[in-house]
Amino acid sequence: MAMWHSFVRRFSRSYRIILFDFPNQGGGRVVSGSPYLSLGDQVDILTAVIDATGVHGQLSVCAASWGGVVALAYAVRYPNRLKSLILASIGTRANQKMVDMITRGLATPGFDRLKVAESIIENFGRDLPAAMKKRIVGQFQRMDPEAFDAFFQHGSTVLSVRELAAVVDVAKVQCKTIIVYGENDTVVDLEDVKFLASQLPRSELRLIKDVGHFLHLERKELLDVYEEILALAI
Repeated sequence: MAMWHSFVRRFSRSYRIILFDFPNQGGGRVVSGSPYLSLGDQVDILTAVIDATGVHGQLSVCAASWGGVVALAYAVRYPNRLKSLILASIGTRANQKMVDMITRGLATPGFDRLKVAESIIENFGRDLPAAMKKRIVGQFQRMDPEAFDAFFQHGSTVLSVRELAAVVDVAKVQCKTIIVYGENDTVVDLEDVKFLASQLPRSELRLIKDVGHFLHLERKELLDVYEEILALAI
């Protein structure tokens, strides 16, 4: 949830915002069953969180990176529940740099937490503020073995989805979808993002200059873009 804190500070006075961590991410923990979550499991969890809020009517869902894949799968399963999707830093596949990074991480002897954190920052978080880089390092150093193992299991899941179309039929997404993409993103290719936008029936692509994969964490001004998008989604 940490990446959305500045978003909450900006918008919580005007919107009801629901945040959560998936099990074995951030503060989320698996309390029963397998620690390894399929895409279907993650959609079930998102559904349970939304149902628990007691929200009636259509929602706007904001998601980033792999979270966007979960949100798209939810939109296909429940087409009448969504008013809009706002998806950041998402394409239809992991590019070669992402594949190489995950592969090297899986091969890291003893799963060295510091090396993994440094690799994430080096490969697609160079423009993050120093405080956020420190937070990422701290998160990895505090991970218990089960959470760390689940992190790499998630990496394996990302690699297994060579084509988004194999797991989500995005042509069935009915709601308005806005894709926000930082042109300095090193792990999602622009041509792939454009292809995804072309496959969504009601999509709009916002290309943001001088920012990478982490968007508003790199430049707080990006929250102005979200404000404009949310106002249009009402």
